[in-house]
Amino acid sequence: MKKIIIALILGFTAIVSGQNSVSGKITDTNNQPIIGVSVYAPELQKGTMTNENGKYTLSNIPLGTVKLTFVFIGFATQNKTINVQQKETVLDISLEETEFQIDEIIVSTAFNKIQSQNVVKVEHATIKELQKKGTATLIESLATIPGVSQVSTGTSIGKPVIRGLSGNRVLVYSQGVRIENQQFGDEHGLGLNDAGIESVEIIKGPASLLYGSDALGGVLYFNPEKFANSGTFKTDFSQKFFTNTLGSNSSLGLKTSTENWKFLARGTYNTHSDYKIAEGDRVTNTRYNETDFKTGIGYSNSKFSSVFRYNYNDLDLGIPEEGIAEQTTSKTTEYPKQWVFNHLLSLNTIVFFKKSKLDIDLGYIANDRSEFEDSEVAVLQMNLKTFNYDAKYYLPKFGKFESIIGIQGMSQNNKNSGEEYLIPDATTNDFGIFGTGNYEWKSNVIQAGLRFDNRQISTTAHGISGEEGSFEALAKSFDSFNASLGYKTNITKDFILRLNVASGFRAPNLAELTSNGVHEGTNRYEVGNSDLKTEQNVQTDLNLEYKSSHFEFFANGFYNHINNYIYTSPAGEIIDNNAVFEYIQNDAKLFGGEIGLHFHPHPLDWLHYETSFQTVTGKKQSRSLGSDYLPLIPANNWNNTIRTEFTIKKWLEDGYATLNVSSTFNQDNVSGFETKSNGYTLINLGLGGKIRLGKTAFDINVNGNNLLDKIYIAHLSRFKTDGIPNMGRNVVLGLNFNI
Repeated sequence: MKKIIIALILGFTAIVSGQNSVSGKITDTNNQPIIGVSVYAPELQKGTMTNENGKYTLSNIPLGTVKLTFVFIGFATQNKTINVQQKETVLDISLEETEFQIDEIIVSTAFNKIQSQNVVKVEHATIKELQKKGTATLIESLATIPGVSQVSTGTSIGKPVIRGLSGNRVLVYSQGVRIENQQFGDEHGLGLNDAGIESVEIIKGPASLLYGSDALGGVLYFNPEKFANSGTFKTDFSQKFFTNTLGSNSSLGLKTSTENWKFLARGTYNTHSDYKIAEGDRVTNTRYNETDFKTGIGYSNSKFSSVFRYNYNDLDLGIPEEGIAEQTTSKTTEYPKQWVFNHLLSLNTIVFFKKSKLDIDLGYIANDRSEFEDSEVAVLQMNLKTFNYDAKYYLPKFGKFESIIGIQGMSQNNKNSGEEYLIPDATTNDFGIFGTGNYEWKSNVIQAGLRFDNRQISTTAHGISGEEGSFEALAKSFDSFNASLGYKTNITKDFILRLNVASGFRAPNLAELTSNGVHEGTNRYEVGNSDLKTEQNVQTDLNLEYKSSHFEFFANGFYNHINNYIYTSPAGEIIDNNAVFEYIQNDAKLFGGEIGLHFHPHPLDWLHYETSFQTVTGKKQSRSLGSDYLPLIPANNWNNTIRTEFTIKKWLEDGYATLNVSSTFNQDNVSGFETKSNGYTLINLGLGGKIRLGKTAFDINVNGNNLLDKIYIAHLSRFKTDGIPNMGRNVVLGLNFNI
C-alpha cells in the first residue's frame, strides 16, 4: 500500500532542472557512523535520514546560503549554514554525545538563528515534551514554561499570559499566520489543538517590529508538523485518556514525501465531561467536544519552496453558569453553550535567488462564534473574516552584515448575525513596513530595526442611540513607529549575555472603543471609550545563560513601561442591577523575571534536576490614583523537577520517570477589584518510554497531576469569584503507535 501511494505521487512529480545536492557522512567522536540521524532543511521543509553507513543525500538544494539541522537522540544537535555554489556539495559531520536539550533553529525571530546565536532569548518547547507533562489542554501545558501563565475558565477555555500581559496584548501565530478569533473576550480561547503542531516558540516581550499591533506583550509562535522524509510514507495513531474528566483524545495522521512533493493529513477528536474538583463534585457544564483536521501539501525544487496548509477546528463547549449543580458524566453540552468554527488557510512561498531570497506568507481565517442561551437559535453570532499578508526580502549578505526589509498587513471584517451584539459590525485594515539588520563578529551580535504601522477601524451604527447594545458609527486611524536594539555576546565560551531594548504598541480593540452593555461572565455593564489612544511600551530585557556538559543556568530580568495602558474602572452608576465600568487609560509598569538551573551530575548520567522561579509585578501609574496594582497578574511560582532516564533490557527504550513539585505563592498584590489568593503546592508524577514487543513498538506515558488531590483556586481562574476550585487529581494515559 505504501509503495502504491508513493508511486501515485511520483506520477505527478515534475522534472526540474538544477539538481544541486548536499551529501556527506555523519559519525560520532570515535569516527563510527551513526544510523538514523535526521538531516533537515527548514526553509525547504524537506529532510532525510542517514543509512547504515551514516551517509545522507539531500537533492534539489538551491544555490546560495542553506541551513541544515542534524538531530539524533543522545547527541548534541548541529546546525550548519553552507554556501552551495556547485551541483555537488560534501558536508561531513561529527556529533558529540550530550544529555541536554538540543539547540533549535528559532523561526519566530528575524534571521532564524539557532538559540545560542540569537540576539533575543526565545523559549522553545516541542509539543512532545509538553505532552509528557500530561496536561489536558494546549494552553495548560504552555503555562508550565517559566514566564507563561493562563487565564482559565475550567478546562475548556484558556488564554495565555506572558509576564502579566494577556488578551489582545499577546499575539498568536499558527502556520505562519496570526490567529484572529475574537480574542478580546475573556471567554474566548485559542481555538488551537496541539495535534499536528511540532513545537512552540515564545517571545516574552514586545515583538511589534516583526508582527505589528497586538505583539506588545509577546508572541506565541506554533510551528506546524514536519513533512515526512523524502521517499517515505508514515502513519501514526495516538490515544489519550483522562480520569478526571473521563476524557478521550484520539488522533490519526499520515504523511508521505517524494523528492519534490510533500503531503500530510491529521484528524483529531477530543471529548471531555465536566471536570471534578478535589472534594469529588463536578463543575456543571464545563464539558466540551472538539474536532480538528489539519492537512498540507508542498512542493520544492532548487528554485523555490511552496507549502499550502489548512486547519479546521470545531469546538462545542458548555458555558458554566450554575457552578456545582447537576452531577453528570455526560459529554453532551447543555445550554448556555458556545459553538466555534475556525478555518485557517495558509500559503508560504520562498523564492531563492543566488544571494538572496523572498519569503511570502498569505493567510485567511474564517471564524464563526455562536452563543446559545436556551435553544438551537443563536442569540449571539459573530463572523470574523481575516486576510493576512507578510512579505520579507532577505537582502544579499554584505560581509558580516545581514538585513531584511518587509511589508505586512491585514484586512478584517466583523459581522453580527444574532439578535445580540457585543461589538458592532466593523472593518479593520492594517499596514506595516519594516527593516532590520544583523551584524555578527566573533561571538558578538548586534541587531537593530525600525517599523511604521497604520491601523484603520470603521464601524457601522446599530440600534437606538443611548440604549443597551447600541453603537454609533466610528472611524479611527492609529499610527505607530517602533524600534528595537539588541546585543548578544559570549562572556566566556559557555556564558552568554543578551541585552535588548524594544518598543511595542497595541491599538485599542473594538470592545474597548465601543462596548455598551453587560459583559458576559463579569456581571458588570461596560461602556467603551472612542477617545482611547494607542498603548505604547518600551521594554528592557537582560538575559544571562550558562551552559556546560553537566550544568545549565539562566537568569532573565525585564522592565516594561506602558503608556496609555487600557483598563476598566467603576463609574459609580448602576444599570439593571449591574455596576457600570468605563474603559480608561493610565501609564503602567511591569517588572520581574525568571531564574532557573538544570543540573546533570556526572557520572550519574541518568539523573536530572531542574528548578525555576518566576515573578512579575504590575502597577498603574497615575497622579490622581497614586500607585495601584494591575489586574490579572500571576502569582510567583517555584517549580522543581527530578527526572531519571533509563532503559530496561530490550523492551523499554528512552524510559523516564519524573517527580514535579510546583509551588505557587500567595498573591497579595491585587487591583482594587480583585481579591487576594492563597498559595498552594501541587505534586505531579510522570512515567513513560518506548516499549518494544517483538516487531511492535509504541510510546507510552502515564502522568498523575495534582496527585494529592489538593483543593486550590488559581489567581487567574475566572471561577475564583464564585469560589470554585480548580481541577482535582487527574491521571492521564497516553499511547502513540507508528503504524
